[in-house]
Formats: sequence, structure tokens, C-alpha cells
Amino acid sequence: MRSDQIKKGAVRAPNRCLLYATGISHKDLDKPFIGIASSFTDLVPGHISMRDLERHIERGIAAGGGVPFVFGAPAVCDGIAMGHSGMHYSLASREIIADLVETVANAHMLDGLVLLSNCDKVTPGMLMAAARLNIPSIIVTAGPMMTGMFDHKRRSLVRDTFEAVGQFQAGKINEEQLGELEMQSCPGAGSCQGMYTANTMACLTEVLGMSLKGCASALAVSAKKKRIAYESGLRIVDLVKENICPRDILTLNAFKNAITVDMALGGSTNTVLHLPAVAYEAGMKLSLDLFDEISKKTPQIVCLEPAGDYYMEDLDNAGGIGAVLSAVKKSLNSSKTVNGKDILEIALDGKILDNQIIRADNPYRAEGSIAILKGNISPNGAVIKQAGVSEKMKVFSGKAKVFNSEDEAMKAILDKKIIGGDIVVIRYEGPSGGPGMREMLGPTSAIQGMGLAESVALLTDGRFSGGTRGPCIGHISPEAALGGVIGIIKDGDIINIDIYKRILNVELSDEEIKDRLSKNKKLEPKIKTGYLSRYAKLVQSADTGAILK
Repeated sequence: MRSDQIKKGAVRAPNRCLLYATGISHKDLDKPFIGIASSFTDLVPGHISMRDLERHIERGIAAGGGVPFVFGAPAVCDGIAMGHSGMHYSLASREIIADLVETVANAHMLDGLVLLSNCDKVTPGMLMAAARLNIPSIIVTAGPMMTGMFDHKRRSLVRDTFEAVGQFQAGKINEEQLGELEMQSCPGAGSCQGMYTANTMACLTEVLGMSLKGCASALAVSAKKKRIAYESGLRIVDLVKENICPRDILTLNAFKNAITVDMALGGSTNTVLHLPAVAYEAGMKLSLDLFDEISKKTPQIVCLEPAGDYYMEDLDNAGGIGAVLSAVKKSLNSSKTVNGKDILEIALDGKILDNQIIRADNPYRAEGSIAILKGNISPNGAVIKQAGVSEKMKVFSGKAKVFNSEDEAMKAILDKKIIGGDIVVIRYEGPSGGPGMREMLGPTSAIQGMGLAESVALLTDGRFSGGTRGPCIGHISPEAALGGVIGIIKDGDIINIDIYKRILNVELSDEEIKDRLSKNKKLEPKIKTGYLSRYAKLVQSADTGAILK
């Protein structure tokens, strides 16, 4: 076993002495050492139920003949970090999580890992660590939150609090109603209720084959989730004995399957950052063109919030990811999973229990949820969740209103300085320029809540929450801080968007663009000390997955 390096032979007497100090017995030295990387925290609703899940994972590991060791990993709640300087840390925390898991696992020569995760950057960070370490690993996502209830209607975070801010500013609801919504919309533990980033990544982790069947949609408060946690602990010991490692599972076929299901689900645009980053750690490259290629031939068969009116609890009741796999099985490729079954076998076992939630025979849209746009603004690509855009706005031209930060744009929107026909341009919010590529759920939700989503578009070198809907284009590459064309757009410039043709252009000649770029002065770094200053120097463009090099 790998852990023999810290526990076998006379020379390891000091190591064993310290291990005995943790309370393990002499007999435990003959068993595999399994780390439980837990991102438990009291700060994040998606993670507050993890103490209970840790116990069930420990029980499973012990029952399987392993020795469990819990260690911690950080978690950032994007919703709490949103709209202020804290959001600079969200995407950047993904790299910290991957580095931390690598550090603990290698320093202590663990034989295997159960990675207990849930929220937006934690799950991809855990996947990156698993791919990088390539020791037997299994991921347990802690599960989605139940919907809230107010005024005889189910409620959720994005529509009923973020978009409610815009509704309040527009005088559509009063302060008392706003207060009730913020109290009732998130009733307890779990990741946010719709197909936002956390739940999208949980679903794709199951499709990639790195978590057990049913894990993605099992609610955080359910006994089903506890059983999956226990079974994951049991299964990791078998994976160690069988020497089945993440790179045996995370193949190109697995990533293609994940992108296919992503498009069928109407998933978050953040997957276009995270899947390439995980693939990079597994030794391969996923291009943006692959996402677009798969999207064009994959119908969207599920439509949860924010684009639709259903929730993760509905998807679970409809058969979960197994049912979705059964619906798209003809588009899937053979790939191993931690279940001990091929993904094609799991797809054959899946059953659709509700044809209104999973519309295999009557898709919501002929294409998948995400489109990649290119043009003189984004020669390396930009991303839009076309599933959340009305037909009216899929071809749109407007005048640029330019802002050098999210904060400037948010103030202009709430001060009602944005009108129909405008295209809000938010720049210097990319991976390097941000730094950290802040999510723009505040501005996009305010535009939606104020009733401007059918007449105003937004584009940025930053990114969006999985909860964003409307004509919002992100991940523009190259970003402004790296000399991208978005950095030289001026107020009043005409911008043309055509989602059908995958085009994003500003009406400027090549000569004018070249002239403006030659005269453009980059802004000073926004943050000059600490982790984020180092991150800004190492992070690559969004089209690479914002990896560090």
C-alpha cells in the first residue's frame, strides 16, 4: 500500500509513534489509510450538513476494512461573497482546494480519498485534486437544498432574492415582501435549489463517473444522501484494493459524456471553466469548440431554475441523473465509473419517472444550453447560456455602456441609467484583471428584476453565476487586462450579437481596433498584495479554464 511508506519498517518507528497518538491501533497499520477531505463549514448552507455525512463516510470506510482520517478544506459561498470584494476569492479558491488536498494526501501518503464537497468551486477543486494525485478517489456531493415556501409558492435563492432586489428597486414589491422572501427562500442545508453551478457540477461529477449513482440529486437533508455517503466510504476501500484511479475514469469519453449531459440539463456556464481545468489535471485539453460542437447536436431535455420553473428536488423525483443518462444514451461513450459499472450500463438501468421534468421525447430546445460566440471582441471565445435567452434577444444590436468594474455597472443599473437598447460592457473582471473573475449575478439579476432583460444585453470578461438568465455573455477572451479588444470599446460603440450564428462583434474596422489597442493603457492591478496578487500573475485566460501556469 502507498501508506506503507509511513508505517512499515523499523525506520518508521517515529512515524508510527505519532500515528498511535491519533488513537489508531496496531492492527490498523495493516489496513488502507483513507482520507476524508471535508469542506465542512458553518458559513456555507451547502456545507452545514457535512458533519453528519462525515460520520456515515467513516462508518463505511471502517466497515470496508479501511482507516478513516478526516481533514479540512475551505469553502466559499458564492451567494454570500457576491457583490463585494469577497467575490475575488471565489474562483481563486478552486486552486487552493486542489493544492490543499494534494498537500495533505501526499504528505501523509494516503491510499485513497473520499472528497466531501458541494458548492461552486469546491467540487471542481476536489475533482482537480483527484485527477492530479491519481490515487483511488470518490466524490460525495452533499446535496441540494429543498425549496422554500412563501405566499403559496415554492421559492429559491436567485429568483426570489437576487432578482427581488431589482423588483424592489423598480417598485414591484415592497420592503416587507422583500424581507419575507429573504427569510423563506432558503429553508436549510444544501446547495441552491436550481441548476446553478454547484448542482450542475454535482450532476457532471456523477456523469464523469466520480460519484455513486444518485448522489447528485439526493437532497442534503435526506436519508438517501446518508446512505450514499456510507456506501461511498465502503466503495473507496474496494477502489484501493482494485487500484482503480481517477485517470482510469476521467478519460476523453467521460468528458464528452459530461458535456453532453451538461447541454441536456441546461447547466451553468461555469462548467466551461471547470471541465477544462479538471481535464488539464488529467493530462488532456478540452477546447471551447468541443462544447459548441456537442451543444449543437444535443437537445435540452431538462429545464430547472433559473431558466425554468422546476428544481433539483423535482429532478431527483423524476429519476435523477440515471434517468437523464437513459434519455441521452445514444450520444454517450463507454466510460468506467466508481460504481464498478460502465456509464452505458447505468444509462440502461435509468428510468424516467416524470416526462414533464425530463422531456426525452419533447425537448425544450433543439440545441444544448450553452453557446460559444466568437468575433472581433472575443477571438478566443465567449460563453452564453442560450437556454436562458428569449428568442427576441438571440439577435441583438445596441450601444455600449462601458464600465471598468462590476461595482460601477451595478450602481448605474440601480440608479436607472441603463435603458432599452444598451449593451452593458463590464471589463477588467477577468481571471487576471479581476483578479479572480467575479460572478455578475448582482447586475444580471438587477437587469432581470427591473424588467430590462428583453431590451438590454450584458457582456463581460468576468463570469456569471449558474443562476444567471437573459442575454448575458461572459468569459470574453482575451480579457481586457491581457490586451483584449473588450478593453478598447467606448461608450456608444455599436455591438452586434447573433447567437444563432455564434457571432459577437463591435462595429469597428480592423485598422481602428489596431489603432485603439496601440494607444490603450492598461489599468493598474486592483490587488497588489497577498494570494490574489500571486494568482493574477499565474492565471491563464478563461478559454483555458482559468488554469494556473
